Amino acid sequence: MSTPLPTTLRILPSIHEVPASLWDGLVDEAALPFLEWTFLAALEDSGSAVPERGWHPRHLTLWRGSRLVAAAPAYLKDDSQGEFIFDAPWATASERAGLRYYPKLVLTVPFTPATGRRVLVAPGEDRAAREAELYQGALEFARAEQLSGVHVLFPTQEELPTLEAQGYALRLGVQYQWDNAGYRTMEDFLARFHSKRRNQVRRELRAPAEQGLELKTLRGDALCEVDVDTLHRLYASTVDKYPWGARLLTRDFFARMLSGFRHRCELVEARREGRLVAGAFNFRAPQVLYGRYWGCFEEHPFLHFNVCLYHPVAEAIAQGLTRFEPGAGGEHKLTRGFEPRLTYSAHLLLHPGLDRAVRGFLEHERAAVQGGLPQWRAETGFKGVA
Repeated sequence: MSTPLPTTLRILPSIHEVPASLWDGLVDEAALPFLEWTFLAALEDSGSAVPERGWHPRHLTLWRGSRLVAAAPAYLKDDSQGEFIFDAPWATASERAGLRYYPKLVLTVPFTPATGRRVLVAPGEDRAAREAELYQGALEFARAEQLSGVHVLFPTQEELPTLEAQGYALRLGVQYQWDNAGYRTMEDFLARFHSKRRNQVRRELRAPAEQGLELKTLRGDALCEVDVDTLHRLYASTVDKYPWGARLLTRDFFARMLSGFRHRCELVEARREGRLVAGAFNFRAPQVLYGRYWGCFEEHPFLHFNVCLYHPVAEAIAQGLTRFEPGAGGEHKLTRGFEPRLTYSAHLLLHPGLDRAVRGFLEHERAAVQGGLPQWRAETGFKGVA
């Protein structure tokens, strides 16, 4: 047998440097939908994840001759905005010590706190070996560019052993997610709650009808009817409420989703007498629903819970989906049937002192997260959970 050609690392300033067919040839179900070429290209082409906004694409690719064998979306970052890992205190401590923290290299999908493959590997390749080569290449690039370090955000649990073997320190996070425990109907799901909690959920579920609201999910070609300006205003209505809010995504991003990616999109609408009141723009993999962008033009009790949680759960049950990830944050999800699930990130800082300090912090943080899991599980209100 002939010896395989060695791999070559190429770092690319745009996803357009790789043909879509080659990139998507590496995508498997664990990477859908956010690592698809069209989604990443939309972030760049819409002016959302671009240098002017602190995102400098530096996509990592491994080639064997003309064959793409591994890839990872990666960016130089001028700040920590839009990452959902919150390492700004590390940056502050670093700067107080006279060390430069930015720019840094992140392997992630911008503005997307969803677990998924961070490294894509071609079928038939040794996954662990290609992952290790790519992580090592990322580290060599960071050293050559005098970056502060490399950060891998929201990798899968399957990817953690290779990261640890490469010397990365792991960080734990928590999200509240819904898993389908074989439910055939919404009643099956409600039956899991203790009676007091179940009655509260039923009361919240009745609210839209009592308020004269009708909820509906649009998919596929039905999304052709959606007005892009209205969709962007929904998104902006949420981020504009808060002093720290920022319109990270442009109108053109949503236009590109509706025109070239709508097979992965869903829109939950709440209407009263035909008038749009609220909505949630979500994404779909074959077996997983991802809640993403919520907004409302009118405030009504329990409207957010119905549009963003209950209605998608009912739809997930009807369609036989296995999981619904409604996004980062929101402890209110616990009492509505969403259970705590660990998320991960991996970090390697190039300054030895800073790296030691971060590792010490992460050790204490991991203990706190793991210690909190039993209490968070108990708050779901499910029967048999102490």
